[in-house]
Amino acid sequence: MSLAYFALIVSVVSASALEIAGATFGAQLGTLAAALSLLAAASSTRKADYEHYLRATSWGRWILIAIPLCIAAQLVPFPLRFAHPIWASAHEVIGGLSLGPITADIGLTVNALLLALAAIALLGVTILVVRNRGRAELVLFVLSGVTAISALMLDLHRLSPALVATVPHELTTSLAGLGLMLNLAVMQLAAERAETHHSLLRSVAIGLCGLVGALVSAVAIFGLSGTNSAIAAAFGVVLTLLILVIRRLDLSPLAASALSVAALAGVAIVLTFLFEKSSGPILLRLVPEMGAETKAALERMLADTRWFGAGAGTFAAVGRIYQSDAGAVLTAPSGATAVFAGMGWVGLVAMIAVSLLALLRLFFGALQRGRDSFFPASAAACILFALVQSFAGPGLLHPAAILCLAVIVGLGLSQSVSQSGSR
Repeated sequence: MSLAYFALIVSVVSASALEIAGATFGAQLGTLAAALSLLAAASSTRKADYEHYLRATSWGRWILIAIPLCIAAQLVPFPLRFAHPIWASAHEVIGGLSLGPITADIGLTVNALLLALAAIALLGVTILVVRNRGRAELVLFVLSGVTAISALMLDLHRLSPALVATVPHELTTSLAGLGLMLNLAVMQLAAERAETHHSLLRSVAIGLCGLVGALVSAVAIFGLSGTNSAIAAAFGVVLTLLILVIRRLDLSPLAASALSVAALAGVAIVLTFLFEKSSGPILLRLVPEMGAETKAALERMLADTRWFGAGAGTFAAVGRIYQSDAGAVLTAPSGATAVFAGMGWVGLVAMIAVSLLALLRLFFGALQRGRDSFFPASAAACILFALVQSFAGPGLLHPAAILCLAVIVGLGLSQSVSQSGSR
């Protein structure tokens, strides 16, 4: 598993660092490293590893197959009445077979399929690799460090543009939100180490690193980002504290259920208020303000979207049809909007359902995990943040964010069923 572990780290670090630096090959390098990690894990997997993987994914193993299959189905030629209208128009002009795929752009959807396969590969490899608690801690440190550095870049850019000329704002905002949850988990790890008679000096050092990372991320997400992104991060922090309170106070199932229902009601009230503040399509109510012409183009595009969408990853290509300015590019204002345009209502509902299912699995796993509960708790908080953030901005569409989130979820799932000291 050593090679798989190394390739996993390379995938996350390289994709994040290169994308923040503006390199165009970060996603490709991350995908190649993910493929290498999958091959290395497959060649060294033992029966105990396989059984551990089955336990960790028992909540919805079919999802790991269904996601790429749904994207791949968009590439299959169908009769023109089921295909995207662009292929019917092409058939009328140049003739040929009366078949066409669901996607409007085969190349872009193939890229989306490869990214989905890379994310699923990283999730599966992470489940196997971090079965060992020592490696789980190291992966947590790497993730918390990468996301904290991303948040620091955003802080420096806003506070001193001369020092950091430019950063991908949407990506660094999303990574800052994830970094806040991960660094809170590092602080909990330090506290658990101190309580279990580990080196006090080392525990304090780890705790201080987590505190610095959490403060840097908090400044970025609460002070330098939009209100809706800050609320999404607040939801994640509340979930982390909820799990910590239930576990520390050793609440009865009835008391824990009552506290959880109260927290859920509070989240529902806040979300209802946020969505009702604005008018128009529900997918555009949490996104930042935009020009009237751009908003009108987006509304037309969303209104024309069919049940199965126009193809994963094709938002910008299809958006050119709706732009009055031929030279302009219509970009997705949020992750949920891009998913809806690419995969239709089926894809959007599936995304929400999968997120909620994983959230529940990690939440209950954290309550049952004991002193290692911060692993699944931080993953659950990251999923909650990502779910709300997907309606507020496009940061989670970046390959670096997708790969980081896949590793975070794999870490949480693996450690929600692992035993301390397992190999």
